[in-house]
Amino acid sequence: MRTLIISYDLAQPHRNKHVLAQAIMALGQSWARPLEQTWYIRTEAAEADVETQLAGVLDADDGLLIQSVSEDAVLTNTALRWFRQRRASVEVDGDSNVISFPRPHVDVDNQPELPLAAAC
Repeated sequence: MRTLIISYDLAQPHRNKHVLAQAIMALGQSWARPLEQTWYIRTEAAEADVETQLAGVLDADDGLLIQSVSEDAVLTNTALRWFRQRRASVEVDGDSNVISFPRPHVDVDNQPELPLAAAC
């Protein structure tokens, strides 16, 4: 597994910043974002392959840096926290972005009764 650093400079950040972030998070096994426009990813992919995957969400005036790095780094006023790539584990209806989780079962009969508040 290799660690790549990805840094970018978007000409129009309001247009595709979130789309690019989603694309980067989907690239490898895990990712970290120590600075707003700097990412680390752990992946088996080569730099050229990563660039090919990100090219579709970049405009002609956007800058992109992809480089293989070692684990050693000096961080000032930031931290490196790794996250696993999100995987779809719950099926979602195609017309909705709402995921319903099962509500935990609460046994009402075993709950202690709360005292009533006294009126002042």
